[in-house]
Amino acid sequence: MTARDTAGADASAAAFERAFGRAPAGVWAAPGRVNLIGEYTDVNEGLVLPFALPRTVRAAAAPRADGRLRLHLGDGPEAGRAEFSATGPEPGRVPGWAGYPAGVLWALRAAGHPAPGADIHLDGDVPRGAGLSSSAAMECAVALALDGVGELGLSRAEIAAVCRRAENEFVGVPCGIMDQTASARCVAGHALFLDTRDLSHRHVPLGLAAAGLSLLVVDTRVRHALADGAYAARCAGCEEGARALGVRSLRDIPSEGLEPALGKVPDPAVRALVRHVVTENDRVRQVVDHLEAGRVAAVGPVLTAGHASLRDDFTVSCPELDLAVAVANGAGALGARMTGGGFGGSAVVLVESGAEAAVTEAVAGAFAAAGHRAPRVFPAVAGEGARRLR
Repeated sequence: MTARDTAGADASAAAFERAFGRAPAGVWAAPGRVNLIGEYTDVNEGLVLPFALPRTVRAAAAPRADGRLRLHLGDGPEAGRAEFSATGPEPGRVPGWAGYPAGVLWALRAAGHPAPGADIHLDGDVPRGAGLSSSAAMECAVALALDGVGELGLSRAEIAAVCRRAENEFVGVPCGIMDQTASARCVAGHALFLDTRDLSHRHVPLGLAAAGLSLLVVDTRVRHALADGAYAARCAGCEEGARALGVRSLRDIPSEGLEPALGKVPDPAVRALVRHVVTENDRVRQVVDHLEAGRVAAVGPVLTAGHASLRDDFTVSCPELDLAVAVANGAGALGARMTGGGFGGSAVVLVESGAEAAVTEAVAGAFAAAGHRAPRVFPAVAGEGARRLR
């Protein structure tokens, strides 16, 4: 276990004791993620390539015999609390952050798992609303904790499935399974090449340092809320496109059949969604091929092409994301794109080692000149997936 993990586990255990007056049975952690390429493909049974961040949500937990769920978030003046009866919370009735852990307990019990009641303290360092999947990290940390204190014996695939169900059916976000799978199953130093239709996957080495490259995350600090309807509208548009084309999902449209397929979709807005999904699946394949062949620098232009598609066809970018991508590329980055669901959040930038400071300074200066809030920029290192810390 790293020094970072040890310090985090100790802090979470101490916070649990302050919140609940007893020691936790254990501390579990699940990471946020950067999706290198493959955006909005998972809701279309397509291909994705995320990797885990060293930043995690931690859950210190102990079981309760009465079936109740008591939650404590953070510490100090921003701490939050929530409590639910033994019969459990109901879908759609828990607003805000508490809906995610409450949804996990509900989804576990709905799937027939004898999930116990519990006291759970949550903290960590995944920025919320930054497009780095803090919600999936929270869900997976809570699922691991409930699995641990209840000795449920869940596999990582089961944990991902339960957490997705919590977000889909309890919170009400129609997300795919990428974020939860990435948080539960990624390994350090690798991206997860995942087929979201059959969940087949392999771990692809990123090889950044050996290639003299690094990745930066630019958190625009424009917060997004995917349950507000815009995300769901894009998902519904993709479903409309699949129906118009007579296929199960847009995953079934091959790249060589894209132009004929577009001619069969009458709504121009839906045509644009179809074009993005089909070309984005191809971009995932391209990036995997480049990484496995050691052509890491060649990934850059593919990232930039992906951003253009998300901006122009899927229309989920925002001025701050577009500025970050354009300025980073103009300052010498090899490529950049928004990552996550969009409408704010973060961009990922591929740079040559040693160019990080110059690119960061250029982006920060451009944000200041435009009157935007100062971005937060940090290195994106491929970390470990969900795990028990103590």
